[in-house]
Amino acid sequence: MPLTTARDTLTTRTGSRILNLLLPHHRTTDRVPAPAEAFPHQLGRISAFVRDGSPVLFTLPGFPCKSPNPAKVLGHLPDQGERLSLTFLNTLCTDIERIYPPGAHVIICSDGHVFGDLIGVPDDHIDAYADDLRVQIGRMGLHRLSVFDLRDVLGDLPHDTKRTRIHERYAPTLAALRAETRVDDQSLALYRGITRFLVEDTADWTGTRSALQRSCRQRAYGVIQRSRAWGTLIAEHHPRAVRLSIHPQPIGAPKFGIRLLDAPDAWTTPWHSAALHRSDGTWTLMPRARAARLGRVVQQGGRPSHFAQTDQSSSWSVPG
Repeated sequence: MPLTTARDTLTTRTGSRILNLLLPHHRTTDRVPAPAEAFPHQLGRISAFVRDGSPVLFTLPGFPCKSPNPAKVLGHLPDQGERLSLTFLNTLCTDIERIYPPGAHVIICSDGHVFGDLIGVPDDHIDAYADDLRVQIGRMGLHRLSVFDLRDVLGDLPHDTKRTRIHERYAPTLAALRAETRVDDQSLALYRGITRFLVEDTADWTGTRSALQRSCRQRAYGVIQRSRAWGTLIAEHHPRAVRLSIHPQPIGAPKFGIRLLDAPDAWTTPWHSAALHRSDGTWTLMPRARAARLGRVVQQGGRPSHFAQTDQSSSWSVPG
């Protein structure tokens, strides 16, 4: 076998082994698992890093901010749900390093400022959330992770100016997005999922239920526009990266949906929920109000961290 062919075969084999580490965590609505060969986009990008002998770079838009609905979350700062998710991502990179010594790195592309005005979260809460993510990553020694946000692109410009700039430069038109939603099932599912989140996240609405739903349907298109804009900007800054997504993705899609923690719903994320430590030692995500019925609050670092499953109602603390 020619040397180049043997090298290409080894590269592809290594790329498949790396992708196989991700497959058990694939976030998708497809019911049947698929082999690495069913993901040619990801396999090609991973293999390009392997061919160069460089660390595999992943970008993950997400970790924007906590939901503004206190019935869903414990507060506006990262808690045990985020810590577990960050640890999972760092461990995934460590697992990759065991079979591919250059390893891997995940860039958390924190997108809260991109659509904060549409979801009703103050910009200072979004700054505090992203800053604390960096603190948690450093404190836990998660050296294979980093955080990237609009401040890395547009510095200290006013937040509204930043949003306007990326929307004008990168966002699809509303007409194009509506047309796509009418004909594409995945786009329609995303639109409906975001609309549902916006309805659930609204805690202080004083109008009618129908008016709230109309408002959320309109804002959902804006969130998708801004999210698309953010994705294009990320691709511009990290053109070779393997794109991960916190949303469910079909088999073979350009983005690879990844499940960060166990949850009963494929759309649930740590920033829309609270973590519950089950009595059997496992973790799951659920709305704060439900977790409070099943357990008691655990304090860590001087603030609420998660719930521990118990039949008792008093809270207790662990060292921060």
